Amino acid sequence: MNVQLNENFARIKPSYLFSDVAKRVREYSAAHPEKKILRLGIGDVTLPLAPTVIRAMHKATDEMADAATFRGYAPEYGYDFLREAVARHYASFGVTVSPDDVFISDGAKSDLGNFVDLFGDVPVLVPDPVYPVYVDSNLMAGRNVEFVEGNEKNGFLPTPAGLSDTPRLIYLCSPNNPTGAVYSAAGLAEWVKFALRTGSLILFDSAYEAFVSDGSPKSIFAVKGAEKCAVEFCSLSKTAGFTGTRCGWTVVPATLGDGKLAPKPMWERRQATKFNGVPYVVQRAAEAALSDEGMAECMANIAYYKENAALIAALLEKKGIPFTGGLSSPYLWLKCPGGMGSWEFFDYLLSKAQVVGTPGAGFGGAGEGYFRLTAFGSREVTREAVQRLDKLL
Repeated sequence: MNVQLNENFARIKPSYLFSDVAKRVREYSAAHPEKKILRLGIGDVTLPLAPTVIRAMHKATDEMADAATFRGYAPEYGYDFLREAVARHYASFGVTVSPDDVFISDGAKSDLGNFVDLFGDVPVLVPDPVYPVYVDSNLMAGRNVEFVEGNEKNGFLPTPAGLSDTPRLIYLCSPNNPTGAVYSAAGLAEWVKFALRTGSLILFDSAYEAFVSDGSPKSIFAVKGAEKCAVEFCSLSKTAGFTGTRCGWTVVPATLGDGKLAPKPMWERRQATKFNGVPYVVQRAAEAALSDEGMAECMANIAYYKENAALIAALLEKKGIPFTGGLSSPYLWLKCPGGMGSWEFFDYLLSKAQVVGTPGAGFGGAGEGYFRLTAFGSREVTREAVQRLDKLL
């Protein structure tokens, strides 16, 4: 083959973090087939879709079997019924979003990776530790990535203090993956003020907003001025268990920029060119998830996961292990005991207790010496894992 390849792919690790985790677990399982492995690592959900969601999917499937109600290509930016449902969802926690600024997609991960198509050679600022997609998608595009460190001193909630006034793309995630830390209104306001002053754009990942229960903002748009300096990405993956169903949205305010070369018209054009929309059946399911009845059922599932988190948190407190998260987040970010490294602790838990978590080092340099556990397992698995860890740690 004589065509030139994108050499920027050489800047990223050849395998994804969770692929490395899965490989080690497979190898251990093959060598010890008699051992029962408990997985508190990858953040996939375990509870089924809510009854209201399933009914909506069945009804929509029946519609697809009738020529009178059959639907073909979806509207490029999502059906109006779902864009309006998303706007109502924001209104339920006091945030105003125009349905016309909502773009339906197959999930936040896709949009977070694709949205950077809109930008040239602009500096990128990413918190560390961080969800790998933020970094890798920009490295693939040849951009330089700058890190701002989250640590114990700042509660894993870095601020813009000390940064130069260079305009940047700024990634923020709250509740944070992997640390579980949640920005207060004042904390987010600092970033909005910085972005407005420097002409930066905040790319805000709110995929875990349904877990917020401490009064912290569920959306960047709860902060005054954010509509002039931020885009928000959200998903039903964790809120409604759509990890295998795939539906999310991006809010791109019309108040960003001026003219045709502004984020909203550019995103419209990008999606119309490169994305064929989310299936009708899935959009009807998403609409149902965002209804009053559907959201009540989804929040019951969220409560179940938060009870799992409380079990893990109680163990960590009992053992005197410092951690963040677990209250308004499904993730618990703990300091590896005994000064162990992240992968060292991973191997220790796997070999001694057959419990799988995620090494913090996989989320960036600042994650070394830390470890992520998730609350998405079943109650049975979570309890058994806690019992094993109680004996080991």
